[in-house]
Amino acid sequence: MAQATGNFVTNLPVLDGNNWSRWSIQMKAIIGYQEVVDLVEEGLPVLEEGATEAQRNAHKQNKRRDCKAICLLHQAVDNAHFELIAGSATAKEAWNVLEKHYAGAAQLKKIRLQTMRRQYELMQMDEGERIADFFTRIITQVNGMKSCGERMEDAAIVEKVLRTVTPKFDHVVVAIEESGRVEKMRIEELQGSLETHE
Repeated sequence: MAQATGNFVTNLPVLDGNNWSRWSIQMKAIIGYQEVVDLVEEGLPVLEEGATEAQRNAHKQNKRRDCKAICLLHQAVDNAHFELIAGSATAKEAWNVLEKHYAGAAQLKKIRLQTMRRQYELMQMDEGERIADFFTRIITQVNGMKSCGERMEDAAIVEKVLRTVTPKFDHVVVAIEESGRVEKMRIEELQGSLETHE
C-alpha cells in the first residue's frame, strides 16, 4: 500500500512486466489522489501566443503538475520500463507508450486464452487414468486460463468433470447429480468422492 508523506506518495507499486492490469489501476488511483490525472489522460494544455499573465501562470502550474505526474511514473516502473518512457516529454506521452506496449501483450493473452479454452473443452478423462491425475490436468488448465483473465466458478468445473470422466464412474455421477449438490460442490469435494469410488 502506498504511504503519503505530506502530499507525495513514497511507496509506489512497480510495473515489472507481469502486472500491467493491477499496476495501471493502482497508478490511476495514485495519480488521481495527486490531482494530476487530467494531465495524464488529456495532456499538457498548449500555451497560446499572446497569453495573458494569468494564462502563463496557469501553464507554469500545469507544467509543474505534469513533472509531478511523470516523476510518479518514473518511480513506479522497473529499469526496462523506465527505458521505454525515458524519452517521453509529458506524463500523457509516457502513459501512452506504456499502454501501447501492453496492448500487444493483452492481444497475445486473448489469443492464448482462446487456445486454452479450446483445450479445456476437449479435455476428457483417459481410459485407465487415475482421478488424481485427471484433476491435476483439469486444475492446471483452469489455472492457466485464470492467469489470462478467465473467471471460472467451481460449479462449472464440477460439471465439466462430471461430463468427462470415464463410463466406469457413471453411477457416481448419477448419484451426485441426483443429490442436487452440483451447484454448491467444491472441486476438492468432487475429487474426494470420485477417488473413494476409484
